[in-house]
Amino acid sequence: MAQPTTTFLPEALSALRGCVALLLGRRDAPGYFDLSPRGFIGSLVAVVLAITLTGFAPHLFGMSLPAGAATQSVIVNVVLFLAQAGTSYLALRQMGRQDGFLPFLTASNWVTLFSAILVVLSSLTPLSGLVLIGVMVMAIVTFINIGRLVVTLTGWQIGILFLAQTVGVFIAIGIMMSLIGTPTI
Repeated sequence: MAQPTTTFLPEALSALRGCVALLLGRRDAPGYFDLSPRGFIGSLVAVVLAITLTGFAPHLFGMSLPAGAATQSVIVNVVLFLAQAGTSYLALRQMGRQDGFLPFLTASNWVTLFSAILVVLSSLTPLSGLVLIGVMVMAIVTFINIGRLVVTLTGWQIGILFLAQTVGVFIAIGIMMSLIGTPTI
């Protein structure tokens, strides 16, 4: 387990190394993350940054968006995050692996931040579509390796967790569409 850090930046840099280790499938990947409750809080800050960045980054780069689009993006992403977290908790509880919930979410939250940074930076290049596909592939690889290396789930358990999250996201999208219409993001 990573040593508790005193500031966000060292924790983020260690988590970045952990994300790269997850991507490479290295067994020492969990050691880069602070998997304590304090580390979980730091990872929640990372998610807030990721959601804010993806919602408001277009404004920072001078892109025009319809009025309220950034706020709608933030709301949609918060709801999707809560749906994924909730379904992950339920799936892990059904497997008798509630002990893996905070470590799973902590590592996933850091992957979310670094994926968001890559997506935002890629929007500045003409190859943004290819980068987005690459980020999606990396997200799937890190999801599997978080389940495998951080939470020590079996292949079937990782599949069930993935399915639970997918169902949760589709339900959340359906509810949001019925309440606010089709998102403009």
